[in-house]
Amino acid sequence: MTAQEVLDELEKLGSPAVKKVLMKHGAKEPFFGTKIGDMQPLKKKLMGQHQLALELFDTDISDAKYFAGLICDPKQMTKADLNRWIKAANWYMLADYTVAWVTAESKYGREFALKWMDSKNEMTATAGWSTYSSIVSVTPDADLDLKEITGLLERVKKEIAAAPNRVKYTMNGFVIAVGCYVTPLTEKAKAVAKALGKVGVDMGDTSCNVPLATEYIAKVEKLGRVGRKKKEARC
Repeated sequence: MTAQEVLDELEKLGSPAVKKVLMKHGAKEPFFGTKIGDMQPLKKKLMGQHQLALELFDTDISDAKYFAGLICDPKQMTKADLNRWIKAANWYMLADYTVAWVTAESKYGREFALKWMDSKNEMTATAGWSTYSSIVSVTPDADLDLKEITGLLERVKKEIAAAPNRVKYTMNGFVIAVGCYVTPLTEKAKAVAKALGKVGVDMGDTSCNVPLATEYIAKVEKLGRVGRKKKEARC
């Protein structure tokens, strides 16, 4: 399929009702309002067509950018590609998920995560924290820099109160990710989560809530799933 054919298919799958919901979450025009679940058959058909993914992301259509992240080959992403993608991530579904997932599975995940965390741009910074969260979820503990991650947990505790709105959300998510996926640091993450308490984030005109890190980690512990890594960051 060509990029235009994919766009035509995504447009057919679009829904005004879904579009209305996504706009409340911050989606930027132009976009079709295509459900992620409805993208799955097309994803299975086009998975791994990396050049097509690059062409789709370079359109100005949010649904196409998200879909591009699902079918690309992260290992083929260059630094230039990742820099271009983060600049085009104009709302959190693209920054926190699409770009973060792909970057985490690329050859430059840690490098870009640390770089982006320091950005003054809210979407770039939030992508940085989300990228590192994805990294810890798929990387064996033996291959992680536990000292660095410990330092990042302390950074969250120190900086979250003054962080931009969405960055607060992903910082909180980082604490949860470390607590759930990095067994040697679960107790440290729990201590930081307790210190954070309930993190206040403006979720706009939506029914979404900010997960309470202490409760989330405790639930995963109760299920006996702490340290169970994901096969891939993308979903």
